[in-house]
Formats: sequence, structure tokens, C-alpha cells
Amino acid sequence: MSTLSEAYKDQPLHLKHIIPLDFASVGSLMPDSHVWPGSGDFPPSEEEYNRSSVPVIDLRDPNASEHIRRACEAWGVFQLINHGISPILIEEVEHEAERFFALPAQQKLKALRSPGGATGYGVARITPFFSKHMWHEGFTIMGSPLDHAREVWPHDHQRFCNAMERYQKEMKTLAERIIRLIFRSLSINSEEEISWLGSSCNVSTALQLNSYPSCPDPNQAMGLGPHTDTFLLTILHQSQTINGLQISRDGVGWLPISPLPGALFVNMGDLFHLISNARFSNVLHRVVVNGTRQRFSVAYFYGPPTEFVVSPLCKGLNSGQVPLYRSVAVKDYVSLKAKHMENALSVIRID
Repeated sequence: MSTLSEAYKDQPLHLKHIIPLDFASVGSLMPDSHVWPGSGDFPPSEEEYNRSSVPVIDLRDPNASEHIRRACEAWGVFQLINHGISPILIEEVEHEAERFFALPAQQKLKALRSPGGATGYGVARITPFFSKHMWHEGFTIMGSPLDHAREVWPHDHQRFCNAMERYQKEMKTLAERIIRLIFRSLSINSEEEISWLGSSCNVSTALQLNSYPSCPDPNQAMGLGPHTDTFLLTILHQSQTINGLQISRDGVGWLPISPLPGALFVNMGDLFHLISNARFSNVLHRVVVNGTRQRFSVAYFYGPPTEFVVSPLCKGLNSGQVPLYRSVAVKDYVSLKAKHMENALSVIRID
């Protein structure tokens, strides 16, 4: 069975789309390579913002399954509280991420992602789809980060590895709990349909550490360009004191997602949009940057095994609804996304 890392090997990137800017060397002027044209966006009014409050769901609520389904339909995102992830573990992971990103550029480059690789240090994989570079650096982990971590810290890598491996284990359990609740709300529960969920098989997961350094002119920069996520869902921890994440909301525009103390932010990806036959929104989102403070986030991505064929499951959906998308193997959709980005779903859309 192929792995997620292998699925990315067929879509190698040029080094210019991997190596981040040395942000510590940037003075008061923005490099032209990172100056984004004015988007013409205006922040939502206070009235619009108040009408656009992202759902907050308590995982201990007996009706959590139904609340999550409604949030997925109306928003494609929600804030999750009482999720069971230790705040001490979250703090430890954020501390280790900060420790890595605080290193000199040359030391971080020892963990550089290879052109055909999926893990290691580098900029976002969506970089080639934009004419300007993003004010961002990241570290992608799939399983153990040992090989990259010991290149960076030959004698002090174990605490970084331990924190990331424990966090991935906890996130996998949480992701599968959320997915089971969603499937239950859609009356999807046959063993054939969810046989991969919670098993020891090679599900598609990745942990992404993100750093958005302070920027001399944040109005001309973009932390991450607008995009949707590829897999079933993403579970995000973001710095508790700095805004940056924004979602696109019809009638509102770009809506800032303020961190909620103790909450994790969950958003649906392309594959849940496909499985739900477009009932769940794969919300478009982006990240803006701050003029004085560095911002960190930790994203966990979860999807079925790469060989698994994903299809619209019309059971539990509107009566008589026909499939809107063709079936596709996860690894093939990863390739489509790498080639077509936001047009990937259009390629498999049934006219």
C-alpha cells in the first residue's frame, strides 16, 4: 500500500518553491518577491461580524453529532471545546515549534524538504500557484520527525520528536472521533464504507507547524494565499493572542477567526465535500500577518488511506440526489490537487 509521502513524489517542486525567505535578514523594506497586490478587501462591519459567529461545539454534548453536521453544512468550520487534548501537550508542541523556528536560517535548512519530498522544512506546497511568495515558513511531519530533527539538533532532538509523535497520536484519535460523529449524522455506518476508520491501516495524516514572522508591511504581505484543504478535515491550534486566520464567507467577505481559549478550530476539506456530495463546505481560507508579532499555528490533516477510493455517499443526504463527483482514489486526488489546486474538484465534477 502506498503512503502519503509517496503520493507527493510524482509532483516534485523546484527549490525556489521550497526554500523560505531568511526573515531575520529582512529590514524595513518588503522584498518585491513577497509584495502582494492590493486585494481591495474590506473588513466586515461590526454588524456583519456579529451575525457571522463561527459555531462553538462542546464535544461532551450528547447532541454533538447533530451540532457538528449542522456546522459542516452551514459553515464548513467550527470551534471545538472539551476535546480532550491536554493543554500541557498543546503548549509543549507550540514551544518546540517556536524553538525550531527561532533557529538561524542555515540551521533550519538542514531539515529542508527535498524537491520530491513531503516532509521537512519549507514553504507551503501551494506556493507555485501564486505569483508572489508568502510570508510563511513551515515544517511538515508525517510520523516520526527523527531524520530531520537530528540533522538540526544532533544531541537535543528527542524532546522535539517525543512531543510531535505524542501530539499526532492524540490528534488521530480526536480526528477519528469527529469523523465517526459526522458519519453517524449522515447514517453512514456500514463496515464496508468506514472499514479504514480507526484501523491500523495507513491513513493519510500530516502535521504542519507554521510560522508567520512579524512583517514590516503586513498590508502588502500574505501569510498563506486563499486555498481549501485537500483531505477530510483539518484540526488547527493557533496562537491564542494573535489573529491571522480568515475564512471566506458569502455576504461577509474575509471573516477573521479569533482564537478561542482552549478550543481547536476544525475545517472540512475537499474529500469531505466530495463524500457529502457538496453538502459540506470545503471553506476557502487564508492567513494574514502581523506587523509586530510572530504568529504560530499547528495544523493536523486527516484523510483515508491513499489507495482508498472516495465516492459521494448519497445515503443520509437529500432524497433522490445524484452524485455530483466521480469516484477517485485519495492518491489520485492528491495528484490532481498538486496540478490544479482549487480546480481539482472541477476536474472530477459530473456535468
